[in-house]
Amino acid sequence: MIETKIYHLLEGAQHARGTAVIIDVFRAFSVECYLYELGAKLVRPVGSLDEARSLYEKIPDSVLIGERKGIRCEGFDFGNSPSQLRREAIEGKVILHTTSAGTQGIVNARGADEILTGSIVNAGAIAEYLLRKDAVAPQEKHEVSLVAMGLSAKSCTEEDELCAEYIRTLLENKKMPDLAARLSALAQTSGKRFFDPAMQEHFPKEDFDLCIAYDTFPFVLRVRKDELGFFSERIDVPVLGGNV
Repeated sequence: MIETKIYHLLEGAQHARGTAVIIDVFRAFSVECYLYELGAKLVRPVGSLDEARSLYEKIPDSVLIGERKGIRCEGFDFGNSPSQLRREAIEGKVILHTTSAGTQGIVNARGADEILTGSIVNAGAIAEYLLRKDAVAPQEKHEVSLVAMGLSAKSCTEEDELCAEYIRTLLENKKMPDLAARLSALAQTSGKRFFDPAMQEHFPKEDFDLCIAYDTFPFVLRVRKDELGFFSERIDVPVLGGNV
């Protein structure tokens, strides 16, 4: 039996219990899916810039990716933009990834038993993973905390709230027939910055389409921790429907 709750922002991450799905559609956890699709050896979500730079010194040939307020961090190889990533720079590399919202949620979800990253691009796989986990022990209660991280983890955003709603709908074995239309409509709300000509260096319009491509990837990213800190591991979960 799955008991699903939706939480919001940094405080929501701190309240998360059971399996926490930390959601950041624009763009952190969409980016991490694309990183693995481009052949990243390992992605390490990192909370602070100092920690990211320290790990960069410790891990040979690693790659720094991240943003603050949407802008690429000084001295980093890439910002938080899926369209600007290049396979030749990513394949086989350890990626150190720090953002204003998504990675902060991971760091603060201390009460969770398990952490998954959440995005629209692999929402179907996330739901399927959780449903299969529940099927193994259907008599037990499985708590799922869907945490919509919002903008800089300080204000709610339409895309993260929609992603949480979509995953909950799938967990309830329901459908969301207007999903595509609602995703496209984000171009008029929280996705407007991707269409601002003055912001294309940091928010290229190509990112919008990449981040709303629902159910593109048949895998989840489960977050674990070792002596160097957090890392995500790709777990393949073939699903039916969507774009998979």
